[in-house]
Amino acid sequence: MERRRQQKNQDKGAPKWMVTFSDLMTLILVFFILLFSMSVVDATKFRAVAESFQQRAIFDFYPSLIPFENPAEDISVKRDPSDDVNDPFNDVRKKEKDNDYDLDQLFQEVQEFLQENELNDVISATRDDRGVVLILQERTLFESGEAQILDGAKPFLTKVGTLLETIPNLVKVEGHTDSRPISTFRYPSNWELSGARASSVIRYFTEINDLDPYRFLAVGYGDTRPVVPNTNDTNLQKNRRVVIVISDPSYNQNELF
Repeated sequence: MERRRQQKNQDKGAPKWMVTFSDLMTLILVFFILLFSMSVVDATKFRAVAESFQQRAIFDFYPSLIPFENPAEDISVKRDPSDDVNDPFNDVRKKEKDNDYDLDQLFQEVQEFLQENELNDVISATRDDRGVVLILQERTLFESGEAQILDGAKPFLTKVGTLLETIPNLVKVEGHTDSRPISTFRYPSNWELSGARASSVIRYFTEINDLDPYRFLAVGYGDTRPVVPNTNDTNLQKNRRVVIVISDPSYNQNELF
């Protein structure tokens, strides 16, 4: 009787290995369910996220994975850099795009002024890809080693400022010196002198002609960009100059500035 009872007790329930196996299968099933749930994308939520990024122009160069209802509003259209409200050149760039200003006419008026006043020997005007480029020799604008504009240079600068009043183009003013060192209390080196001379020209435009200061950039190159070798007095004189670049709107502004 005892043997039969023991045998019946042993026959109850599943084998022990089956319990372990079922637990393992359950864990594997849960694991695959988790993988599947993470791999499924909520199209509605993804669309909302994508559209919010579209408005912020973050996906300017990447097509959307989900087509939008209005293809005309697709983010493949690049954002206009002039939309950046923090860029101080916005108003100037927009005016340049909205209007077709004729730099050739400005160039012609400058040339006529130089001829009428016999200034071609000390001031040159050229037209290239950058725009209208005016090169003023040092003796026209300043005393040696100084950055205060001479009275004789003011009529020409006033003429240029008057022409700039009719166009919104950006203007870069470069100061250049020769290779002779300078060391004064005001100008410890040619860097300070060249930068001060470029700034003096811009200050004249903004004060006398009341031009927008955001249109201008002053750059002091010192003696790093000579047009001729600094080997004699004539060449030294040519390298001491101020260059005014009235930019062409079609020119890459990043290269100019």
